[in-house]
Amino acid sequence: MDLLHYLILSLLLFLVGAVGFIVKKNIISVFLCLELMLNAANLSFIAFSRHLNQVDGQIFVFFIMVIAAAEAAVGLAITIVLFRNRNTLSVDDADTMKW
Repeated sequence: MDLLHYLILSLLLFLVGAVGFIVKKNIISVFLCLELMLNAANLSFIAFSRHLNQVDGQIFVFFIMVIAAAEAAVGLAITIVLFRNRNTLSVDDADTMKW
């Protein structure tokens, strides 16, 4: 497969994630769309890394995966607190942090 195929797939994944991030109202769906966008960036980094025969892209992917894991942990904690206090997972109900 050519580099262009990987970049087109990465673009499609990123667009699906971005549209879902904007449109979805459930906080879990928003976090999943954010993870999808990070994985699209990872795919393009790996494609360029393989195309250029360098390991720099793979190092960036490692750091993005660490950031995504931290984001998932913090996002899960925020989701649990939101559900316990408001009994909903709607993003519209989480616009203010007043209890």
